[in-house]
Amino acid sequence: MIENPDMLDYGVYLKCDQLLSCQKPLKELATADELQFQIVHQVEELWMKLMTFTLVEIIEYMQQKQSHRVITLFGRVHRLQRMMVDQLAVLETMSPKEYQQIRLQLGNGSGQESPGFRMLLKLPNDLWKAFETHYLDEGKISIEDIYDEHYAHDEKYTVAEALIEYDELFQLFRWRHLFLIHRSIGLGSDSLKGRPVDLLQEGAKKRFFPKLWDIRNHMTNKWGSEYGKVRPSISGKS
Repeated sequence: MIENPDMLDYGVYLKCDQLLSCQKPLKELATADELQFQIVHQVEELWMKLMTFTLVEIIEYMQQKQSHRVITLFGRVHRLQRMMVDQLAVLETMSPKEYQQIRLQLGNGSGQESPGFRMLLKLPNDLWKAFETHYLDEGKISIEDIYDEHYAHDEKYTVAEALIEYDELFQLFRWRHLFLIHRSIGLGSDSLKGRPVDLLQEGAKKRFFPKLWDIRNHMTNKWGSEYGKVRPSISGKS
């Protein structure tokens, strides 16, 4: 049954009646900025839902070694991640005092409780397992083979780079969120759960795929030992 008899097909398909009733009634807003606060976070949850759905698809295609599809879908995920980073800038239009009024409405809530965020934290293990099993032949092919010894810019390399870009953009989102917190309430304050906010910096330092990052160190140090860490200046000056 359609609640709004004046709703046209577009609104019916998108369930706009339900969607637009997910925010607090305007007369109940603690401050005018609370509407944008809710909408930005709700939209972020929707993007994370789509990312989770797509990453599950990616794992399935990795298991089938359908690399073109894997890369295409990673491209979608990367775009979503960039949008999520950009959207956080909207929240910087609030003053710290206005945010405090909204913060009182959150109970003990925290962004760390986001269902979408918590789900995304679980998926990298499955992504790496699929990559290790189906692209590294369960350890028979090394990361060094892909990046240096047998480098061919092949499907193994492109999938590895898609993984590291996902990792980089996820950490960029965490750092961007950290700076938003820094700007709105400060990093030296306590969270709504009574813990120092600066503990969030520890989470922002974590990497999902450390082997893909560490190979850069390994190769650069190896090349440095081969070519010489300090070489004559090309300008001719000592």
